[in-house]
Amino acid sequence: MKKYFIAAILLMVVSSSYACSICGCGGGNLYMGLFPNFKSKFFGIRHNYSEYHTSLLNSPDQFSHNFYNTVEVWSGFNIGKRWQVLAFLPYHYNIQNDDDMGRTKKTGLGDITLLANYKLFSTPLSSHVPGNISHELWIGGGFKLPTGAFKVNVNDSTTTLADINSQIGTGSLDLFLNARHTVEVNNFGINTSLNYKIALANNQGYKYGNKITVNSIAYYKFNSKSTTIMPNVGLSYENIEGNSLNGNKIILSDGLNTGSYHTGGYELALIGGLEFNFNKISIGGNIQSPLAQEFAKGQTTLNIKGMIHVTLAL
Repeated sequence: MKKYFIAAILLMVVSSSYACSICGCGGGNLYMGLFPNFKSKFFGIRHNYSEYHTSLLNSPDQFSHNFYNTVEVWSGFNIGKRWQVLAFLPYHYNIQNDDDMGRTKKTGLGDITLLANYKLFSTPLSSHVPGNISHELWIGGGFKLPTGAFKVNVNDSTTTLADINSQIGTGSLDLFLNARHTVEVNNFGINTSLNYKIALANNQGYKYGNKITVNSIAYYKFNSKSTTIMPNVGLSYENIEGNSLNGNKIILSDGLNTGSYHTGGYELALIGGLEFNFNKISIGGNIQSPLAQEFAKGQTTLNIKGMIHVTLAL
């Protein structure tokens, strides 16, 4: 059992996504993470937080410090034994401090995401299987609606990438493909997910970069009567393609001594969390700290991410 646990710690990956000022991340992203164990449906509220800092390499006095807060209503329900529908309704509260404009805020309803998943297979815990192992695999997809505000003119010469990425919404209808696998050995488990966002251009011809996240969380359940305490740990990896306008990649040159570069980048982060289950109520959260990253050739850095939630499963 110890060998399985050590191997799992080395292989884990967990998802989370937000915006940053000049890297090209943009809005309309989706956090998956651990799902509640529910028979029919669940309903909950989550708060996601992230903090980024941007400083130009050849002009450090030009900077931006960004705080992204998302209060999200998330819900899901099963249809029969094989289908599952999920919905994510975000409300954003973003703060940006920079050398030029000072402190600015943007708040409002974000882009709503709807997913439909199909259970490809499920092997329940069984005393006939050595080690009492269970597997479950869901695959599916969905779309993100352009319900969040995108109030910027991309054809205005004074518009910057920071202006675009600080928008509450993307103004585009985007597609999602995802898979989620869970394996449990007695009280130990690993939840792994893959999420791919296919971004489409909005009505101004602006397209945020496609994004892939590989997600996995290892956890252990400590059961006591009607209460379960579940510590979890993992890694998070995401890769974001560059933004484009009218089919042409956005190229930046400011901030580097030589050459130019595209938006986008990657991030690898360590995650640690704790979940409490009381009958049908789950309370939990996590903190995510970057291990390696590169956004805008290192000009933008992620400082920290975090999430807390309260969820009712029925």
